[in-house]
Amino acid sequence: MSALTGKTALITGGATGIGWGIAKALAEAGCRVAITGRREDKLHEAAATWTGTPPMLTHGVDVANRESVQTLFAWAAKELGQIDILVCSAGMNIKNRMLHEMRPEQWDEVMAVNVTGVYNCLYEVLPQMRARKDGLIFIVSSVSGKRAAPLGGVAYNASKFAVTGLGTSAWGEESANGIRITNIYPGEVDTPILEHRPQPVSEERRATMLRPEDIGVLVATIAQLPPHAHVPELVIKPTVQAYV
Repeated sequence: MSALTGKTALITGGATGIGWGIAKALAEAGCRVAITGRREDKLHEAAATWTGTPPMLTHGVDVANRESVQTLFAWAAKELGQIDILVCSAGMNIKNRMLHEMRPEQWDEVMAVNVTGVYNCLYEVLPQMRARKDGLIFIVSSVSGKRAAPLGGVAYNASKFAVTGLGTSAWGEESANGIRITNIYPGEVDTPILEHRPQPVSEERRATMLRPEDIGVLVATIAQLPPHAHVPELVIKPTVQAYV
């Protein structure tokens, strides 16, 4: 029996990409999983492909909207009970990534989803974790939150550096409450966010990238560590991708 059998997990951005890779890995390890995101059709499609037990739950949310996040966590309290694991995987980027190209409202949108969206979820989940002195949170950042390369673009890089600081500060404060927070910094992953690259990505390049399942394996492994063991941050990238 897995150490995660009977645990609960709530995953934002859970219908596609890294979030879905993590959702499957946690479900396979025995968690009762709820996936959330802005597109309910995608959530239902993803959950329907999971044939294990228990079935995956779904609920729509816009993480950038505080009322929407409050509604999500109220629903989760009824459907999941306590949230043992929170995965903040919702994220976005834009095509026109250079400072002279993007519009101010695009900057606002990227920061709202990638940073404020994570804060909104932390704000809702931390009280219950503090009360029981236990909880595990994964924040999916990016190598762009470690290295501000042109590929990510100005807004995305800034948002990922910000969420890196948020996660680091939060686990610094909450470790005394038995709460473990892990920042994950993936390199290039073959996910739908590639559709928002300024230039189309070739099949040859996609073939060299990480798969969402690679991140899922890591999260499930870390989640099975005992409460006294904490992995504060983890970088994973394709073998061929530079990290300098």
